[in-house]
Amino acid sequence: MYKNKISVLLFTLFLNFNGAFGQSNGFEVLKSLELMDQIYQHLEMYYVDEPQPGKISKTGIDAMLKELDPYTVYYHESNIEDYRLMTTGQYGGIGALIRKIDDFTFIAEPYEGNPAYSSGLRAGDKILSIDDKSMKGVASDEVSSALKGPKGTTIKIEIEREKEGKKIISVTRDEIKLADVPYSGMLNSATGYIKLNSFTQTAASEVKTAFTALQGQGMKNLVLDLRGNGGGLLIEAVKIVNMFVKKGETVVTTKGRVAEENRVYQTLENPIDLTIPITILMDEGSASASEIVAGSIQDLDRGVIIGTTSYGKGLVQRTYDLKYGSKVKLTIAKYYTPSGRCVQRLEYYDKEDGKRPTEIPDSLIKIFKTVNGRDVIDGRGIEPDVKIDEREMSRLTATIYSKNFLFNYATNYFYSHPEIAPAGEFALSDSDYEAFKAYVLSQEFTYSTASEEMLKKMKETAEEEGFYEDASAEYEALLTKVHPSKERDLEKFKNEITELLENEIVSRYYFQKGRAKDAFRHDPAVKKAIEVVENVSEYNTILKK
Repeated sequence: MYKNKISVLLFTLFLNFNGAFGQSNGFEVLKSLELMDQIYQHLEMYYVDEPQPGKISKTGIDAMLKELDPYTVYYHESNIEDYRLMTTGQYGGIGALIRKIDDFTFIAEPYEGNPAYSSGLRAGDKILSIDDKSMKGVASDEVSSALKGPKGTTIKIEIEREKEGKKIISVTRDEIKLADVPYSGMLNSATGYIKLNSFTQTAASEVKTAFTALQGQGMKNLVLDLRGNGGGLLIEAVKIVNMFVKKGETVVTTKGRVAEENRVYQTLENPIDLTIPITILMDEGSASASEIVAGSIQDLDRGVIIGTTSYGKGLVQRTYDLKYGSKVKLTIAKYYTPSGRCVQRLEYYDKEDGKRPTEIPDSLIKIFKTVNGRDVIDGRGIEPDVKIDEREMSRLTATIYSKNFLFNYATNYFYSHPEIAPAGEFALSDSDYEAFKAYVLSQEFTYSTASEEMLKKMKETAEEEGFYEDASAEYEALLTKVHPSKERDLEKFKNEITELLENEIVSRYYFQKGRAKDAFRHDPAVKKAIEVVENVSEYNTILKK
């Protein structure tokens, strides 16, 4: 009976696939489905342990889609909250960032005004259990799932807090909406700043609201920060570009294998400002919709791009509903900016079987022209008009960060200091930094310097060539100078460590907005953006006006 039903189903699928994809592809699909069905049957009948078909199915689907590209994804019904968060910025939960440290997950930052904060949870709280289930050794994504849930449901979270010990806090979940624009404000009397973190359904309206508010504060220039923005909804990117370019302008074109996906997206509304000077900040974390905004603004010579080369994601996805409450997000097309370029950095379709996708070679890079005749290229993401070299952390600073020493010390500082100066004005005193140094020196950790590693490699080469014996004294003397010294390096790299520590401490008192405002003081990209946008001559020269 079972086999007869399967046969009928497969015959029906065969007819459908033949019609949709042609005889050759239809047969291959049918063959693959039949083999999968037989494997399931044999697992069910003969496998030594009771199989978990749901888990096996999801693993198989995930592996299959991973072969295509990183953006074609299956959302099981249990992961729909993740899908909602991606598209709407909303999910049911408590509203807090979490961080895994050793065996436990900690509250890293409660969102101001949301259930976690309102119920009394604070950054630095160690999550011991959720609804009496121990969280020791539990992966952070599982802890995240346990914290999420329908609006109105209540969970008991047992935490351990600095200087207060253990306590149980009841939190009633709510509908959490992550702001697309977590911060906007005036950098000075003339230049406004908008930080855009994502492109959910409210991105354009939030940018417009922030822009209008800044205009009311006297804004004459705009810095739009898209750093770390991995993208989202294409239509929101089009709407944002529409605010600054004339109605009827082509923003992006999509081209796919299916003719219906070949579309031209144009601005449909009258702009809100056609003349305000704009600088856009980007980095390697800016992708997809971020690149549509930046690429369009660049191609139309409407603003100056500052920072580092973007990620290079020129692929468009669409989500389709499946049975049983699940969904699949498929890559359906590539997108092209107004000049005609596709910014896709990695080629997933022409890679050889079993090979990792590779960067498009220089020989395949094409040059396109902006409205004013400037050269721009495809295949490499968005190249900035003004490049800002990224600052490299010292090995010590990177170790201190990865070992959570900054996070832990900020927690201790918060409970020892009831209040601090406003964000943007707070600064650690020398005695504060000495206390931090003492804390770090009391911890067990090791690190190496790049110079030390290079010297050791040089020694190996010198020994192979027979030169080491003559240079051993000089080698040992130089090695002593570059060998890690915690006390020396804590002083040598005081400035960069202090920047990070101050920012972490400020976030405990003033949350995301405070963290953003504090970072302006030391941000070379923001400083350059202000310089360019406020210098009419430099701005116009870059854009060839």
